[in-house]
Amino acid sequence: MNIDVANVIFYHSLIIFGELVVLLVLMHMLYKRRSPSNIIAWLLFIVLIPYIAVIFYFIFGSRKRKNRYKKENIKLQENTHVHSQINPLNEVLRNYGIPDATLNEKFELFSDPISAYKELISCIENAKTSIFISTYVFNYDDTTKKIIDAMIKKAKDGVEIKILIDSLGSIELYLFQNRIKELRDAGAKIEFFMPIFRMPFRNYINLRNHRKIFIFDNIKVLSGGMNISDDYFGETADKTRWEDMLFLVEGASAEQYFDIFASDWLYASEEQLMFSCDAKANNTGDTFVQVVPSGPDISNDALYETLLSAIYSAKERIWIVTPYFVPDKSIIQALVIAKHKGLDIKLITPKKTNHRIVNLVRASYMRELKEVGIEVSRYNGAMLHAKAILFDNSTTMLGSVNLDNRSLFLNYEVATFVYSDKVTQDIQLWMQRLLSNSSIGTQEVSTIKRILENLMRVMAPQL
Repeated sequence: MNIDVANVIFYHSLIIFGELVVLLVLMHMLYKRRSPSNIIAWLLFIVLIPYIAVIFYFIFGSRKRKNRYKKENIKLQENTHVHSQINPLNEVLRNYGIPDATLNEKFELFSDPISAYKELISCIENAKTSIFISTYVFNYDDTTKKIIDAMIKKAKDGVEIKILIDSLGSIELYLFQNRIKELRDAGAKIEFFMPIFRMPFRNYINLRNHRKIFIFDNIKVLSGGMNISDDYFGETADKTRWEDMLFLVEGASAEQYFDIFASDWLYASEEQLMFSCDAKANNTGDTFVQVVPSGPDISNDALYETLLSAIYSAKERIWIVTPYFVPDKSIIQALVIAKHKGLDIKLITPKKTNHRIVNLVRASYMRELKEVGIEVSRYNGAMLHAKAILFDNSTTMLGSVNLDNRSLFLNYEVATFVYSDKVTQDIQLWMQRLLSNSSIGTQEVSTIKRILENLMRVMAPQL
């Protein structure tokens, strides 16, 4: 029997190398103090497809990286019109370095897609000095063509326009940038966040900019869950359009949104922006707003830990609207404990999401809540993409953040805590409208599918 010694040595070397790499990945996860569920998920992935999984780990497995290509941490300016009353969440966030809640002149919700579109167009048309836009999705369709035309006109009038678009979230526009050539030619500056085919050492494809921030004259801000697409808003009614929310903040909080945008813009364009505002913010409103960024450019997990604190400190109710409910064990446990304390807890989520794998993974978590008596409602209308949480009767969390691992730990996100009885009442009415068109409970499935759903929980840390 002839033995090819060279082949034997090669294959044994390959096996040893693979084992060393797997050991290196395990040591890295332990060094980073990853959760047991996260470690198990990656190890299972490595067992199933070892070499590919290792490559994926180094692309997708790290978040708050420290190297010369890392985006600098956001520095938010301290407020002058601070929150005058004691609020537990305000105190928690302050201890994490987030500025105090700020009093604003105006706060308005837009849950109707037509009114949201009209407000966006109105803000563009009435802008006098600047328009700064950050969005995850910027489609090129009939609705966005009108928005582009409105911005072309303002750019030609001398209004400063800067648009930051996530390159993966808007991959089609990124690949076919000729569609925004006229807008650029008019004077608007457009950058794509972490371009897929550029800056290979900076391009962490797993860390996407999911923030939605539209700033006008540094005094008005639109934010929420809506991207720039006909899927979210438009001039006319469309039954297939997604259910989502936009909100307007006018006042001193605009500076915190600007700080977030300016930090992202600097990373994408290497251009430093300075805050200036012709209109002076007046201390005449009654809505306190606290702007909370999260993601790799924040040194800690302030939003996640404040969310846990809010769940544990709630006294009466927690109503949640989220499209993708794939939480970690700590959030599930906190909600279960809150239910055992007698709180009114509701989860409103779409009957079906736009991602099949999410439908499968989230089902196990929804059943776990239902089994302890938490009301789980599946919205029967178009895709529910809005994100909102009510805590008791005076605190609301809005913004771009989903209750899943990606939003809470990976993406660049922005949440807005609103301390207002009126806003809470408005959000409650909106949630009750969603509930009136929802199915209560979870869908009955076979034993085999239930086992598969529970098995899919190991994928939750990667979603």
